[in-house]
Amino acid sequence: MISPDLSGAEFRKSSYSGGGNNCVEVATNLPGVVAVRDSKDRTGPVLAFTPSEWSAFIAGVKNGEFGS
Repeated sequence: MISPDLSGAEFRKSSYSGGGNNCVEVATNLPGVVAVRDSKDRTGPVLAFTPSEWSAFIAGVKNGEFGS
């Protein structure tokens, strides 16, 4: 697996986070990759997904597929 270049990633938090540091941040500005990291550990590991994988995950969340 090749790691994507995340140097230009512009991470953002959901407006629903209330400005806290207890959530994930997502970068969608990179071609062909959606990067996700923990807002409490911004220099820690980053998960990388294809846009279609990320869309499927978001759809699953909205449909309640992952429990309450």
